[in-house]
Amino acid sequence: MMVYKDIQEILLANPKTWLVTGCAGFIGSNLVETLLSLNQSVRGLDNFSTGYQHNLDDIQACVTLEQWNRFSFIKGDICDYEQCLAATEGVNVILHQAALGSVPRSINDPIISNHSNVTGFLNMLTAAKNNGVKRFVYASSSSVYGDSEELPKVESRTGNLLSPYAVTKYVNELYAGVFRRCYSMEPIGLRYFNVFGKRQDPDGAYAAVIPKWVSALIKKEDVFINGDGETSRDFTYIQNVVQANILAGMTENEEAFGRAFNTAVGGRNTLNELYHAIVGELAVHNEEFVKVDPIYRDFRAGDIRHSNANIDAISVLLGFEPTHTIKQGLEASIVWYIENLK
Repeated sequence: MMVYKDIQEILLANPKTWLVTGCAGFIGSNLVETLLSLNQSVRGLDNFSTGYQHNLDDIQACVTLEQWNRFSFIKGDICDYEQCLAATEGVNVILHQAALGSVPRSINDPIISNHSNVTGFLNMLTAAKNNGVKRFVYASSSSVYGDSEELPKVESRTGNLLSPYAVTKYVNELYAGVFRRCYSMEPIGLRYFNVFGKRQDPDGAYAAVIPKWVSALIKKEDVFINGDGETSRDFTYIQNVVQANILAGMTENEEAFGRAFNTAVGGRNTLNELYHAIVGELAVHNEEFVKVDPIYRDFRAGDIRHSNANIDAISVLLGFEPTHTIKQGLEASIVWYIENLK
């Protein structure tokens, strides 16, 4: 099986046209940057509901002018089918990242989460089908494991879902499987496990834990840990997720089509361990950093207690091999945040 390096060389020699939905968001912008650096033609779709123009500006600063000229942007909404149809025309591979993330957001407003994550997803999948785009790689989530206590998590065994967000992602996987069987499409789902890295937004009510804590510590603000701090996650650096998307977009292994794969490093760290790791990295890279103790508060509704991925399937069928441990990812991320947080 070809490894990631081989795939990159193939892409450089034979460029494709890619559509990245949610291109102005955290994961989407990192995908666009990597694809452009590989001299691909990239079309981006975003409505700026959770993405930002400054992420697109940052991509432009990270690539050459020639590479940037291979990028075209559509300001549009996946909930508008006609816009999805226009965006998918003439592309080879779709990397569908657009969604309303966050378990708490979905609990507070399940209707808007369903509209974006289910109706929007179906719009994109149908538009791809009608434009003859077979390869459809999409973001699923580890939240589909629900209350399953089995560790590590194996794709074929899930529990009771604990949030509307988890329901929407599970429905995505069901639709993808149906489109594989009914229309011979080539959908591949990636169940992300707590992705972190540069351009992840530290602000807002639904900010992810790593950028939120790093930002608070840099700004000398309080840091809150939900529960006792022994909740654990498989924290996954963004470049591992970028690799998984590109491998899924390029694989010729038909066994992968219609399936969803754990996308992680196969590790597990508690929130307490994560906090101490962040503090340690900040102490190394920020001379002005002063360590403070976190403040513990109630557990958050809808959160699973432990999460740890078995990555055998994605490794065997897609050739995935994580390039960054949590320590390597944290070091790169914190250096980026120190340079970019004002």
